[in-house]
Amino acid sequence: MKKNVALLCLMAFSGTLVAQQKRPNIVVIFADDLGFSDIGCYGSEIPTPHLDALAKGGLRFTRFYNNARCCPSRASLLTGLYPHDAGIGRMAEDPEDTTVNNEGVDGYRGYLTKNSVTIAEVLKTAGYHTYMAGKWHVGMHGKDKWPLQRGFERYYGILSGGSSYLKPFPPRGITVDNGEPGYDVPADYYTTDAFADNAVRFIREQKDTKPFFLYLAFNAPHWPLHAKEADIEKFRDRYAVGWDSIRHERWRKQLQMGLVKKEWGISDRDMRPWAELTPKEQKDVAYRMSVYAAQVYALDYNIGKVIESLKERGQFDNTLLLFLSDNGAAAEPYQELGGKPLAEVNDPGKFWAVSYGAGWATVSNTPYKKWKNTTYEGGTATPLIVSWPAGIKSRAGGLVKTPYHLIDLMPTAIEVAKASYPATFNQHSIIKAPGISMIPAITKGAGKTHDYFYWEHEENCAVVHGEWKGVKKLPGDSWELYHLATDRTEKTNVAALHPDILKDLVAHWDEWAGAHKVFPKGKIYFKRYPEK
Repeated sequence: MKKNVALLCLMAFSGTLVAQQKRPNIVVIFADDLGFSDIGCYGSEIPTPHLDALAKGGLRFTRFYNNARCCPSRASLLTGLYPHDAGIGRMAEDPEDTTVNNEGVDGYRGYLTKNSVTIAEVLKTAGYHTYMAGKWHVGMHGKDKWPLQRGFERYYGILSGGSSYLKPFPPRGITVDNGEPGYDVPADYYTTDAFADNAVRFIREQKDTKPFFLYLAFNAPHWPLHAKEADIEKFRDRYAVGWDSIRHERWRKQLQMGLVKKEWGISDRDMRPWAELTPKEQKDVAYRMSVYAAQVYALDYNIGKVIESLKERGQFDNTLLLFLSDNGAAAEPYQELGGKPLAEVNDPGKFWAVSYGAGWATVSNTPYKKWKNTTYEGGTATPLIVSWPAGIKSRAGGLVKTPYHLIDLMPTAIEVAKASYPATFNQHSIIKAPGISMIPAITKGAGKTHDYFYWEHEENCAVVHGEWKGVKKLPGDSWELYHLATDRTEKTNVAALHPDILKDLVAHWDEWAGAHKVFPKGKIYFKRYPEK
């Protein structure tokens, strides 16, 4: 009798393990300030063989949206909420000043609200291990806001929005689990390597067969321009041809791939023609782009480490892996040729706005308009690659043209993990998540999407309904209207031709903004616009 009971218990335990193994691992890899066209399978000349292989065996989304800025995007990815509902409508807490980005109202606290749950918190309750490596940037002052207090079991990375790639310095140090930020790193340290290496370590050190959720949030290729010399050498002379040639080359590839439509053309330029730059300017800015390309190249081969680790453990086929970017490429500090002197490029002690400039950011976002921080397509459109060999079979290598948004990652993860989104968590009521699972679109090629999409960040507003898009800058600008089916590069404002369509879009945006903590605006808004 005892033997039979023991056998039944063993069979039940084995069945549980099998059930756990059938649920896929979930890996979300987030790039930082990567433009729509910056990887090979979206048109780039930069070699990204590992990402290209994921796309060949998986799916590429042609119309996936982020929130136009790093921390609001991270807030939505992690919680499945619009960023204002999650508490980060503008920026996350500043590393040095605990008050600067807490604007005094709920939509703009600068850290994740306790009335939200993270994907890690939800999946952990469903029996998943939860790991994170990389950039947090959704709260840092007080450990209750850190990754381990928001559902992750293990963490290695930076709590702030960025750091030196080569030698993190105060107050932007490396945090391990709940330890205080540290600054003692090896001479050959490089954040992109370190984040991937620790993500791989977490996977390899797991002893049981439970599924896991890994959130790998790189700071690459966000400024500062820091790259390894051997990587830079691969691109040293590549960009002397200039940004006009590179931009056209990327667009031509995108047309061949079916990612864009010819009738859209390329957005209006935000830089001089290359031939108008002086030889010195050309040499300077071409080198900056070489360093940026090296950062993207390193991003790819480090993603390769994660893929190889999954394959070594026999876990790759049953891993739902999503790669995307938090916003469009960054034109900061909004100078054509880049910020800070060339001498600061690859200086470990320099951080702020050591960049490649608005000219190359326009190339990175080919063919779309503007950049990070704006709600034009160049700010909000991201490449999204989805790999899941066990779930994507006959459709491998295909394109998904149905539009989705970052808020849709939460319900997607919940569906495959067989988890439940809670009404309350840790004695806090939880805001209802508005997202839609992408699993039908991933596995069957078609699925439900949103009737309307909404944005607001630093007074940049947008709303999309079908193929129509309204764009506005608060407080005084007029709404613009674009027909995305024929003009996704937003070259022709047709607001005067379709007042009824624009009226409907604006009415829906107003309703959304009033219901999702966009208003009242925080103190920074009133400092910028005191008359309001």
